[in-house]
Amino acid sequence: MGRRPRGRAIHLLILICLVWGSAAPARTNGSAAFSPQKPQKLKNEDPWKKVFPPYTFEFPRDHGAHPDYKIEWWYYTGNLATREGRRFGYQLTFFRVGVESAPVNPSRWAVRDLYTAHFAITDLDGKRFRHAEKLNRAGIGWAGAEVERYRVWNEDWEARLDEKGSRHLLRASDEGMKIDLRLDPTKPAVLQGENGVSQKGKTPGNASHYYSLTRLATKGILQLGEERFEVEGVSWMDHEFGTSFLEKGQKGWDWLSIQLEDGTDLMLYQFRRDDGATDPHSNGVWVARDGRTTRLRADQFRLTPLAFWRSPASGAAYPIRWQIELPTLGWRLTVRAAVDSQELQTNESTRVTYWEGAIVVEGDRQGRGYLEMTGYAGAAMGAFR
Repeated sequence: MGRRPRGRAIHLLILICLVWGSAAPARTNGSAAFSPQKPQKLKNEDPWKKVFPPYTFEFPRDHGAHPDYKIEWWYYTGNLATREGRRFGYQLTFFRVGVESAPVNPSRWAVRDLYTAHFAITDLDGKRFRHAEKLNRAGIGWAGAEVERYRVWNEDWEARLDEKGSRHLLRASDEGMKIDLRLDPTKPAVLQGENGVSQKGKTPGNASHYYSLTRLATKGILQLGEERFEVEGVSWMDHEFGTSFLEKGQKGWDWLSIQLEDGTDLMLYQFRRDDGATDPHSNGVWVARDGRTTRLRADQFRLTPLAFWRSPASGAAYPIRWQIELPTLGWRLTVRAAVDSQELQTNESTRVTYWEGAIVVEGDRQGRGYLEMTGYAGAAMGAFR
């Protein structure tokens, strides 16, 4: 599908910046919230739902949208290869940001939610990285996320479940790159944080409901330029929804998803503070071959940068080689970027510059995964939260 008119994109960009950049509660008008069964909100009451325990996840229901919360995203990353051994990484991410929980205007042109999406492919052998982005609004069919079943889309980019409700189907294409993939979970969903409540700071309610599908067997088609490849490999899916995230003093984060050759999986993320310290709300999880999980608190792992790459585009210096110490497991790992240059500049959607790309894992265990780093080039992706 062709690009939308640039003037509309700029208008939506201004809206999204106002929504994400504001620390004040969203304005409400006293009308009913999104669900007609909800009671009316008080005039100065924040209409968006906060995250508190307990919460009982149900699948496939919770793959779908949660419109009572202001912010939601669906995140897919994976490492794929051809039969001949040519390797690729990919990222496909859909974001939903609430603008007005109950628009006064009943027209379908009223803006309740904005949707952005990021798509990237890394050619590990060719040392190439390409990315694309989309920004659209809900209500007129250009973008959306369903509640009763799992389907999220932005123009012709889409993630959904198949008719049986178990296999994830991904489609995205842009100039010179395309994916059409089938993903089958091989482990149950992992609830992050405390039973799926991932606390982001000390403020009560400042959290997300967060789960991961840490190992999805993946097959399909990947196209880069004029070359079309049949690929297979392993993917990771994250889904989070909440209303507020980074707090004052938190600068950004480093997030790793790792699938090891021994069949176990590892997720670690650390919040970086303005003073250089690691925020105590950082945490992680180790997932055994059979799906059992071991939570890792901030004091049970250490991430140490070993080497940096400076972006010629943004000037940001990103750690592209890390040492991971895991005393609980008795491991010391090293992760390195499969390609140094995997920075996304999303000037036509989120206006956030961040690094997200394929990594190689070495040391006491071997494997592959993905690394995301925010807050190294201006505002962090979480600053709007």
